[in-house]
Amino acid sequence: MVRNNNDSTISQKLVRIDRPLLRISNLAIHLQTADERTAFKVNKEDHLSPILALEVKNALTGGGRKCTDDKTKEDNTTTTKDGWYEYQEPLLLEILADELDVAVENIIDFELNLFDVQKASLGGACLEFIHSARLDNLASCFLAVQALLEYSTSEQLRNDSDVSLVALFDHEEVGSSSAVGAGSPIMGEAVERIFAELSNGSGKSETIAKSFVLSVDQAHAVHPNYASKHEKAHQPKMNEGMVIKRNSNQRYATNAITGLIIREIAKRAGLPPVQEFVVRNDCGCGSTIGPIISTATGIRAIDMGCPQLSMHSIRETMGVCDLTNGLQLFKAFFSKFREVDDAIEQ
Repeated sequence: MVRNNNDSTISQKLVRIDRPLLRISNLAIHLQTADERTAFKVNKEDHLSPILALEVKNALTGGGRKCTDDKTKEDNTTTTKDGWYEYQEPLLLEILADELDVAVENIIDFELNLFDVQKASLGGACLEFIHSARLDNLASCFLAVQALLEYSTSEQLRNDSDVSLVALFDHEEVGSSSAVGAGSPIMGEAVERIFAELSNGSGKSETIAKSFVLSVDQAHAVHPNYASKHEKAHQPKMNEGMVIKRNSNQRYATNAITGLIIREIAKRAGLPPVQEFVVRNDCGCGSTIGPIISTATGIRAIDMGCPQLSMHSIRETMGVCDLTNGLQLFKAFFSKFREVDDAIEQ
């Protein structure tokens, strides 16, 4: 958040510092006890402070040594205390000001996140893998947007009676309960506004009944070193197509009808058969936004995604072919959903 000097307004600005500005370093194995090495755990409060400058703790609590001249230090001390500014690391504020091309004192608040700045790379003897940060779930976001862009410029759109949209929500990894998460009114309000614009005011319940949510989040591929973590009959493999996720406790929104619709769409489009994932009965199960959206809107949903390894690690791995598999399935969903859905007896 930046205060503008010319008219006292406040602007929101985006900033991306695409260089290794901070690092969280672990403790050398030589300095760990045998028990600590076995546990391989960290204290989130004590062990995850990122290093910004020479003095780790001071640099993050406002007492750090600054890489600037005395004049800049003197100028910073004259800034009016407001209960926020004086608790920020001056060096970090200077870096942000340089990136945004604003005065340091005009920065009045921020929300910052750390991310891995290493670029994605191809790997494997046949270059069949993608190694990258945040594949979960930027891979699905990219595929969905790209599929909609390509579909919107195709001839198939001319005969499409449906409204196709892509919604990208924040905060899925922390429960989706926010003003911009899947638990917010965003999806329901979008349906309301589209319906009000395109209808004569009647038939809303029929519209909801004919709608469908493709909830796409990355899926767990079977790990060659931990194959026992997968249910024996449901072991999705990378580079062999997208994965439908099922759970009888409703951790995923997939049911017999929604799963069939996607499998039939893939079949009619000539795509690889969709794989299936079911968690072991003695293992916990994650969840995603499909059940949340269905509960809030009453719209049918399925949970699925591209198979990958090392989910939530700093570097994740997925198959190159699954980018194509995902893109083609999304495009087929836009073009063939109505045809398949109408073929199912109600």
